[in-house]
Amino acid sequence: MQKRRSVAAIITGLLLTCSNATGAMPPVSKPRARDLGVPFRGTPGPENAITDVAGVEVGHVTLISGAGKLVVGRGPVRTGVTALLPRGKESADQVFAGWYSLNGNGEMTGTTWVDESGFLEGPIMITNTHSVGVVRDAVIAWRVKHGRPEGSGYWWSLPLVAETWDGFLNDVNGFHIKPEHVFEAIDGARAGPVREGNFGGGTGMICYEFKGGIGTASRRLPAQLYHYTVGVLVQCNCGRRSQLQIAGVPVGIEIPDHPAYGDTGSIIIAVATDAPLLPHQLKRIARRASLGLARTGSVSGNGSGDMFVAFSTANPRAALPSGISHLEMLSNDDMNPLFEATVEATEEAIVNALVAAETMTGADDHKAIALPHDRLRAVLKKYNRLSR
Repeated sequence: MQKRRSVAAIITGLLLTCSNATGAMPPVSKPRARDLGVPFRGTPGPENAITDVAGVEVGHVTLISGAGKLVVGRGPVRTGVTALLPRGKESADQVFAGWYSLNGNGEMTGTTWVDESGFLEGPIMITNTHSVGVVRDAVIAWRVKHGRPEGSGYWWSLPLVAETWDGFLNDVNGFHIKPEHVFEAIDGARAGPVREGNFGGGTGMICYEFKGGIGTASRRLPAQLYHYTVGVLVQCNCGRRSQLQIAGVPVGIEIPDHPAYGDTGSIIIAVATDAPLLPHQLKRIARRASLGLARTGSVSGNGSGDMFVAFSTANPRAALPSGISHLEMLSNDDMNPLFEATVEATEEAIVNALVAAETMTGADDHKAIALPHDRLRAVLKKYNRLSR
């Protein structure tokens, strides 16, 4: 199996552009954190992914090319873009949303209007720091091409685009993300399994000085709690090796070898739910992602861009252009299980990203090693935390 993964990685490295429709299973099966015996609380949905919230779709475009010395504008290229569509690409219906900045050394466009209106229009896009502008503009172009927002009477859009910095491995100043990559990520978005690790916006990211990237997880609330689902997707590029904790175990201290460049940030976290929540409640949900992040050891330092968005797929057609909308809202007193689910799924999504990511060599032969699965299991066993 290890040999097959290596061959797949080599083939991927030869491709300039890899578009990955997440509705299809990955070509090579990879273990996730639970498969390695990492213990987590809570019950996941069938895919243990943000797409367990009905209607949510995810798409990636991954760009990998070149090797050796960095030549700005030529590469090496280790980057991409991820599209997260709250109601899928076939719907122009808005969703209630809220967002939160734990530390603001980063960018998430469109959030002023989310605060003001309480609604999120269109996809959530995640990419590298210096590609926010082109991704934002391309989302507008995609929406105009598809006649959105439908029936608005005016042509404008304030897309939500978030970023983390991949300049250790990637030619971040080469501006390799193009509008066609954004279109491809949106058009290729699917429900079902979500590719994790070195895909999409997470391609060149580093987490706790291991290779990082995209991760996802979900939680289903017990039947007596309305059958609601919470899903989380992260793009993790945060933390120093010594900070990393998995299942309460100081994994970063126990595995100190070959640290990549590590700063205090950043991470983007998106939380989806089908529970009927209003914008002020969704902001409360977004804040709880901080606690899941903290469980993995992050302190969200001064250089960190830790920004979180939460949305609800309940209350369809709440954003009518006129008239009165009749809404449902979960009681504040009943939100604690959703808070718990958000914290649990955020923690697991980050660990899933670390487990899925593969060793990558990029610009100037900088290298970020994957979290070694065998050593992770050994450390968990040493602390009596291995679940299988």
